[in-house]
Amino acid sequence: VQLQASGGGLVQPGGPLRLTCGPSESVVSINVMSWYRQGPGEQRELVAQITSDGITNYTDSVKGRFTISRNDAKNTVYLQMNSLKPEDTAVYYCNADSIISMSDFGDRYRYLDVWGQGTLVTVSS
Repeated sequence: VQLQASGGGLVQPGGPLRLTCGPSESVVSINVMSWYRQGPGEQRELVAQITSDGITNYTDSVKGRFTISRNDAKNTVYLQMNSLKPEDTAVYYCNADSIISMSDFGDRYRYLDVWGQGTLVTVSS
C-alpha cells in the first residue's frame, strides 16, 4: 500500500491551494494522517495532523490559514491552504502512521509509517 498526493502547483501569494492524499488501493482504515513539508535547504517538518477521531493539530506558522480534514469513506486526507505565503513553498508529503488493508481471502495486514511521494507547492508572484 502506498499513499498518493496531488494538488500541488504554482500559486500567487495570498492565494489558496488544496492538497489531496489517498491510498493506492482499497484499504480498511487509516489511523492518524498527517501532512509534512520540506522547503529548500530545510528539514522536513510536521504541518498538520488529524486523528481517526478528527482531532487536529497544526504547526504555529500555519494556524488560521491551513485546514486539515479527512473523508474516512474514501480514506482520504485533505489540506486546504489559504493565504499562502512565499515561505510556504515546499514539497508537501502525506503520511499515515498505520494503514489496515485486507486481502481477497480476508487476511488483514497493517502497514506502519506510510509516506506519499510528495507534491510541490510554489508560492510566488
